[in-house]
Amino acid sequence: MSSPVAEVKHEDTDTPNTMSKTASVDIMEDGRIETKEGEEDVTRSTTTDDLSPAADILARKYRLKARLNFLACCWSLFLAGWNDGTTGPLLPRIQAVYNLSYVLVSMIFIFNCIGFIGGATANVWLTDRFGLGKVLVVGAMAQVIGYCIMAPAPPFPALVLGYTINGFGLAVQDAGANGYVACLKDGAATKMGIIHAVYGLGALCSPLVSTQFSQMPRWSFHYLTSLGVALSNVVLLAIAFRFKTQDECLVEIGQELEVHPDESTDSSKYKQMFKLKELHLLAFFILIYVGVEVTVGGWIVTYVINVRHGGPSSGYISSGFFGGLTLGRVALLWVNKLVGERLVIFLYTLIAIGLELVVWLVPSLVGDAIAVSFVGMMLGPIYPIVMNHSGRILPPWLLTGCIGWIAGLGQAGSAFIPFLTGALASREGIESLQPLLVATMGFMLVLWFLVPNSPRKLVLKPAAEEAEKTGAE
Repeated sequence: MSSPVAEVKHEDTDTPNTMSKTASVDIMEDGRIETKEGEEDVTRSTTTDDLSPAADILARKYRLKARLNFLACCWSLFLAGWNDGTTGPLLPRIQAVYNLSYVLVSMIFIFNCIGFIGGATANVWLTDRFGLGKVLVVGAMAQVIGYCIMAPAPPFPALVLGYTINGFGLAVQDAGANGYVACLKDGAATKMGIIHAVYGLGALCSPLVSTQFSQMPRWSFHYLTSLGVALSNVVLLAIAFRFKTQDECLVEIGQELEVHPDESTDSSKYKQMFKLKELHLLAFFILIYVGVEVTVGGWIVTYVINVRHGGPSSGYISSGFFGGLTLGRVALLWVNKLVGERLVIFLYTLIAIGLELVVWLVPSLVGDAIAVSFVGMMLGPIYPIVMNHSGRILPPWLLTGCIGWIAGLGQAGSAFIPFLTGALASREGIESLQPLLVATMGFMLVLWFLVPNSPRKLVLKPAAEEAEKTGAE
């Protein structure tokens, strides 16, 4: 990633390393400086130590700001993972406290889904109107409100309302963080893997805490720990993005803004986005994927307790799943590069299906726990790979909005598929969990096969072509 070009003049001297012409300097994020002389087209690479103190300070400022923004995105995703990992261990306790059937307790997921869809739909308009920094803080504050409602164990309708508000806040933050990282010019693929590994870390830590609270009289006080994390998230997002727009934030880290073609302003962003077939395929794929991910993490505890006769500590199996998810997003980066990001999703999904068959057909509590952890490891890299692929095939001027829609629909999947699981379990028993997971993973393979592998070619409109001809003449 290069910064805006700085002009550095060197006076004529007799030393061999000096230049007598004006040179343009690009400050790279890793601290390297690329210098090009005007007419002679001579390029040399050096370090910030060779430049003036002003250029060195500027480079350091860019790096510090970029790291702070990235840290804030990571913490926001940590909270998203923490939230998703909370429900599984608490679900049996919620069901018992409120005396609910599988269908009724699954209303948590369905109203969470409504919140997510609302956030995903409003994200483009909110971001264009108020800017990325303000919208991120609003989303973080929505989570604070949601946890305040849930912490005192209110009547079940109020608990569901808390999940709805929480879902809205999560969708907005998830969209903003993913969109921002996808727009980075330097190391976007690696950084996308890292922020989603941090999501997995949050989902790994949360069940360790919520499992303890699920066995206490004040089980709902777990949401007070979530409230503490949410408050720190508000502060960090406000400090990092300072209520500024995404373009302003990118300029602050030294990234040049892209000039988009005329067709980027032909109509509203919503109209342009929803005409893209590839956007709908990616969004539907992520909806199914995240639904599978959260269903495994959320319902596997109930499955192990009722089918494998596990004890109260079965909630730790959910931590094993999310631990595998975290590890896979970092440890398998080299496999993604070796096999290719498109092909490797087929490989990971097939292995995950095989492991789910083991959980389904092998009646071993320890074996199932190990298999579930490896399912998490195989599923882990898929989400960041899809986000990277979106950046390659979607129009750049629509990327942030598209990423937001994909991420928001994915979070909606985290509510819809678990609700479907609860409805099916109410009728057929929780034993139906594994056949449902195998079927949905198979459907993921079909959807990924349909996703295009290359960006759509831009076709200039006749008016634009005429303007080009006129200019040429």
